[in-house]
Amino acid sequence: MASSSSTTKVSLKLLIDTKNNKVLFAEASKSVIDFLFNLLCLPIGTVVKLLSTNGMVGSLGNLYQSVETLNQSYMLPDQSKDVLLNPKAQYSSTQISGFLTDNDDKDDTEEGIKLYMCPHRCRYEVAYDSSVIGACLHYMNKEVSFVGKKKVVEKKGFSNIKSGFVKDVITFMVMDDLVIQPMSTISSITLLNKFNIKEIGTLQEKNVEMGMDEGIKLLKASLQSKMVLTNVFLETELDLHGIV
Repeated sequence: MASSSSTTKVSLKLLIDTKNNKVLFAEASKSVIDFLFNLLCLPIGTVVKLLSTNGMVGSLGNLYQSVETLNQSYMLPDQSKDVLLNPKAQYSSTQISGFLTDNDDKDDTEEGIKLYMCPHRCRYEVAYDSSVIGACLHYMNKEVSFVGKKKVVEKKGFSNIKSGFVKDVITFMVMDDLVIQPMSTISSITLLNKFNIKEIGTLQEKNVEMGMDEGIKLLKASLQSKMVLTNVFLETELDLHGIV
């Protein structure tokens, strides 16, 4: 997460067609675009967890719940259910606090990494989870401590994106269906013609903020609708589609 504050939000300006109660597009800054692009980096397990199993359309929620209820003894000795239930995004760049599990590269030696091994030490194997059964068929529940500094290995092809994805000096246009492009006066006029707007008086600007709640609604709407901004920020027939 970019911030530890529970009230961190990002703002954007909507252009609304009040006649049809529809968002034409939004004027958005770097922080909004970084958040939207960050959605592409989320592991499926994280998406299901954010939306909750009851809010999922389809069967992924059932798959997640199956892992939750599965006894750890059915897992391989070196595997933990937490890898599936709480996966970490390889990339994380969003100013909306709380949206993602904290996945910053921290030195785990500050508090010490907890490891576990068989209490009989019959095989000098270690695990991160005390419920894991080792190759000796004993629970790895004897706690041992990690000593020294954690070595961070940079994976090939991975980049550091803590500063985000796009440049800060550019304002972007986000369409209702999340098509994104740089903002310009010419493109705005072209879009008004595209939407066949005859009466400029029917257009209204509206400043909105997007935090944790709106972010989750946007994520869910993006999986179900082509009118994402309208569904999240305007009073529509949203409830009929189960998006909120």
